Amino acid sequence: MTLSDLARFAIQGADLADVSQVPDLEGFAGTDLSLMGLFLKADVVVKAVMFGLFLASIWSWAIIIDKSFMLGGLKARTRKYEDAFRAGQPVEGMDDRDTAQLRDPMPRVLAAANREWREVRRGNSLDQPQVDAIMVRAQKLMEGAIARESARLERGLGTLATIASASPFIGLFGTVWGIMNAFRGIGAAGNPSLETVAPPIAEALFATGIGLFAAIPALIFYNRFAAEIGAYTERLHDFADEVWVRLSRRLNDRETATPVPAPRTGA
Repeated sequence: MTLSDLARFAIQGADLADVSQVPDLEGFAGTDLSLMGLFLKADVVVKAVMFGLFLASIWSWAIIIDKSFMLGGLKARTRKYEDAFRAGQPVEGMDDRDTAQLRDPMPRVLAAANREWREVRRGNSLDQPQVDAIMVRAQKLMEGAIARESARLERGLGTLATIASASPFIGLFGTVWGIMNAFRGIGAAGNPSLETVAPPIAEALFATGIGLFAAIPALIFYNRFAAEIGAYTERLHDFADEVWVRLSRRLNDRETATPVPAPRTGA
């Protein structure tokens, strides 16, 4: 049974006597409404919208895959580094050896305070203003390192946010343009048949679908990565506090261990 027979059957069931007024659907049945067919037959503007959204989707998935692998490996390596630090491994060994091998944020934060550690290891006598200056410099250097590492981890999130927010509106623009083409086709043909209306309407809806296909994953993973990077930044701040405390304890122990010269007595 063809689409034309179904239409005539439905109209007869509705007690419409004049079946001759039913539009012939044989031409519409042969219309290619596949995704590729809709793209090839689309207006040049709708084609540009579809192609741009498709590229945006590929770009967002490339960022998503890259960030997923990067953050997954980073968290595993950071856990090992934290365990070694909290197990009492000397900082002198960690910052001199591991920082040269690893490109992770936590060793970089420790390396930021490395110069101050060297100042302490020189063994020079330090008065209280010098001790305070070392502590302030170490804190500021680690805060700057954390800010740089956080910005480095957030690279690509701006692109995901842009794709997530702009893609639905770009797809909507393609939808509006496709519907305008549909109405122009109706006016030119003088016959509002399915064969005239359906292809441009389908093209318009296809543009909207591509926009949502690009926007939804970008939005989901943007929120996920933003939360993970925020949590990791908090771990860096906690680590910097531990480094600062260890440096402070090292300075206090050093000052305590320094023998106080006996006062001179008169002859």
